[in-house]
Amino acid sequence: MSVAVFTHLVALEHDTGPHHPECPDRLRYVLRALEAPEFASLLREEAPKATREQLIAVHDEAFVDAIFALPSDRLIAVDGDTVFSPGTLETVLRGAGGAAAAVDMVMQGRAEAAFVAMRPPGHHAESDRAMGFCFFNNAAVAARHAQAQWGLKRVAVVDFDVHHGNGTQEIFFHDETVMYASSHQSPCFPGTGSRSETGVGNIVNMPLPPGTGSAAFREAWRTVLLPRVAEFAPELLIISAGFDAHAADPLAQLQLQEPDFAWLTQELLALADHCCQGRVVSLLEGGYDLDALAQSCRAHVRALMRL
Repeated sequence: MSVAVFTHLVALEHDTGPHHPECPDRLRYVLRALEAPEFASLLREEAPKATREQLIAVHDEAFVDAIFALPSDRLIAVDGDTVFSPGTLETVLRGAGGAAAAVDMVMQGRAEAAFVAMRPPGHHAESDRAMGFCFFNNAAVAARHAQAQWGLKRVAVVDFDVHHGNGTQEIFFHDETVMYASSHQSPCFPGTGSRSETGVGNIVNMPLPPGTGSAAFREAWRTVLLPRVAEFAPELLIISAGFDAHAADPLAQLQLQEPDFAWLTQELLALADHCCQGRVVSLLEGGYDLDALAQSCRAHVRALMRL
């Protein structure tokens, strides 16, 4: 199966300061894992910069202007854990632009699936707020681009990051054309994602208690989340692929292993085969134990390649 990987080495220049979990080594470890011989057939693509039009399709124009106006000569704490540095603006533009370009490549049939290996993550970024390490919401940019450029009527974003994607939910909360389905730890940052948060019927949350392992995680997806996504019948499936639900991750307490991420990826591919001609775009979100992140990405991309 032809799978594309979008990345850009400028993402190594997004500096979060010493001892920050969202560090440049995250991308180094992921890219090193994807250099193994089994990935020789991957289509390697450079993530382009997002356009202003792509950004303001999901973010308030004043918020986009404010990010562009941040000083680029020093580290700036946007909030308690979100840091802007001299390398940040180009990095986050290429994260969002890579997501849109991955949609184009899949919709054009030049790849059957794509994985965007960029940092920082994006799913906490709301329409008018950067937070949780995130500046622009890459998944939301990808979904809106798919609708604007390709005329899609139904796009689904599925999110298995250990943290709830409050930003993606907020952006699409009143939009029946985009579904958001998430499993995540609760209680945990950012404190959103209860089952009662349903939008206009397009939001499906499955909060999981700390200590949840493989069996309960798979059951949640098998019995609730995957059937609801299948019922929505998306024309494109976007994955917010966070790997911080791994048992080794230092920021949360779920107990997943690499085979769980491979299993869910395979299930999502099967759903995409049925609903949307196999069209899948996956975006790297969280994952903060470096070895676990690298091996989880390896399992995820192998599954995207149907190996």
